[in-house]
Formats: sequence, C-alpha cells, structure tokens
Amino acid sequence: MMTLRIRLSTLILLLILVCLGAWTISRSFLRPTALSSQPIMQSAETIVANQPSVASNNNDDESKTIQIYKKVSPGVVNITSTTLSFDFFFNAVPEQGSGSGSIIDDQGHILTNYHVIESARLLEVTLPTAKQKFKAQVVGTDQSNDLAIIKINPPQSSLNIVQLGTSFNLNVGQKVLAIGNPFGLEGTLTVGIISSLRRSIQARNGSLIEDVIQTDAAINPGNSGGPLLDFSGKLIGINTQIFSTSGGSIGIGFAVPVDTAKRIIPDLISKGKVERPHARLKGYELTSKLAQLLNLPVKQGILVARTSPGDSFSEAGIRGGKKTYVVGNVLMILGGDIIVEADNQLVDSIARLNQIIDKRRPGDTISIKIFRSQKPITLRVPLLEKPGLF
Repeated sequence: MMTLRIRLSTLILLLILVCLGAWTISRSFLRPTALSSQPIMQSAETIVANQPSVASNNNDDESKTIQIYKKVSPGVVNITSTTLSFDFFFNAVPEQGSGSGSIIDDQGHILTNYHVIESARLLEVTLPTAKQKFKAQVVGTDQSNDLAIIKINPPQSSLNIVQLGTSFNLNVGQKVLAIGNPFGLEGTLTVGIISSLRRSIQARNGSLIEDVIQTDAAINPGNSGGPLLDFSGKLIGINTQIFSTSGGSIGIGFAVPVDTAKRIIPDLISKGKVERPHARLKGYELTSKLAQLLNLPVKQGILVARTSPGDSFSEAGIRGGKKTYVVGNVLMILGGDIIVEADNQLVDSIARLNQIIDKRRPGDTISIKIFRSQKPITLRVPLLEKPGLF
C-alpha cells in the first residue's frame, strides 16, 4: 500500500514538472524580440515598399506599349490582293496574297509596299475598326523603293490616321513596335529594338534601297507594308523584307525609312510615279585587280563604257569607251571616263551612283568627279527629265 502511494506521488510530481516546462517554453516563444517587434504582414509591406522601381518601370513600359497599340492599330489595314495565274490547261486561276498598310490621311490614302500590290487584278482593304472590306485603287508606285500608295473611299469617320515620324535621328538599341497581319492574322503586335541602321537592300528591280532600318521585332509574310513605330507611336519605317533561311522570322527584318517615303509620297499621290532625273550609263565597277591590269590611276569607281544621246551624263560631256578589248576572257569597251565621285560622295558601283542621282530632282545640278587620261576633272551635270535610250 505504501509503495502504491509513493508511485502516485511521483507521477503527480512529474506531471506538475511537465506543465511548468511547457508553460516556460511557450512564454519564451511568445515574448517579442527586436527582430519580430512588428507584425509579419507589416514586414511584407515594408519589403514591397522598398522595391518599387522594377515593378513600376515594367508597368510603365507595358502601359505605354498598350497605349500605342490601341492608338495606332485602328489605322493599320489588311490588304488582300488577287492576281491571276494559269494552270496546265491554260485556265485562269485566281491567287490571293495579303499584306499590310498604314492610313496616312483623311482622304483614304494608304502607304504600303510595292510588292504587296504588284500585278494585282483586285485589291481589297479591311479596316480593323469597321471590319468591312473596301475596294482599293492604286494611286502611285515606286518599285525602286518598294513603296506604293493605294486609296479607299470609306466614310471619313472610319479612318484612323497613322502619324508619320522621322528616321533621321534613330539609334541602335531604340525600342520599336511592328503592327501588321502576318499570315493573315490581323492586328498582330510585335516588339523589338533597332538592330542596325543604314543598311542597304535590293529592290526587285535591282535598285538599292539605302538607309534601311534593321530590327529584331518579329516580321513575317503579311507584315509587308505595315508600320514600324517608335515609342511615341509614330511611323519611322515601312516593313518590307526579312532575312530568313526558313521563310519565317529569325529576328532579322528590314524597313524602308519613313524619310524616304515622305520624300516621294507627294509625287506618288499627284503624279502616280516618282519623277527622277534620267542619268544612266553602262560601265564596269572597278576592282583593284582590274585597275592594276589596265594601269588606271584609281582603284575604285566606274569605268564608263557607254552613255546615251540626250541623257544627263552625255549632255554634260562624260565620255564612254572607244575601242573594244578582250581583258582575260571578257570583252570590254575601254577608254572612257572613270567616275569616282557624285554629289561629293564616293562612288564604287553603278547602283550607288543611281541611288545618289535618284535623291535629286530634274532641274538640279550636281558635281561629278572623273578621271580622264590619268587626270582628275570635275564637271557640273544638269539633271534632265527627258529619258534617253540606250
């Protein structure tokens, strides 16, 4: 009996000790300390308050992009062109292609690429706001810069104008946006940067398009003719080509600079074409090897083979070759002038010479530096409008 009482007393004592220990431990966990003197929720708010810059900047950038899209996209149209081809049995088969364009005034004029409307028998334009199709007519084309103006006649209230900016002061790394209809998917927005400036690409007629903008904003078939925008929402380029091994975008797209378009739009609207001086010639682009072989005084320029009567160059006294020689395995007309500069710019190819001339108007006068009989001569060349024939 005594043993039982001792065991019960021991058990009660142990229970009392356990309860005292638990109470002491709980007191130590609940006691406020210097690291936890504020509620947990308040600490989280403090952390967020101390890191506003990244989230704020991202939201500002995102909001700006959304604003630009909402403002500009109603002025970017989908252009459907219908051309005719012939099957094996010579039956006419209509074929459709699509591209993009920008409304540039309240008269319904739309700026796009020449290759979008080339050979089209029927042109239809879909406005993103009205979701209606309107027949369009070609107003003017410039194959050399791959640009064209077409026109629709919808209610003026339906027209949202895309503002033209400038391409003069662009910088590599500058953010840009492209809006268009790739693969017929209307109103598609892609974002990127200017990857490079002052590129040269070749138009379908062989002319060089100069000062082209390179961008990594995704551009695919159907984007052609659509706007490349700066971060103020103004058009700085007309998306025209991509470099691709697969047919899709790999981040190398090209846009014709808007300053080129602004220079020729008045001619396209008023005259249907760009009035350029007629100053063309036949010749050979010099290489150091050819210059050494012919013992020429310069290693860069154009060796003139032939000019045309009535042409600007011919009228200014520039001379072509007189005799035909076999140089290596090539038959060449030699003895003509060597053009090394035009309008105070170095000339290394016929395409470059044509590009310099095409920036001027009929009636302008430019300087041409040549070498004749080993001696440098500078000529003043009035640029004529009347075309000559080779």
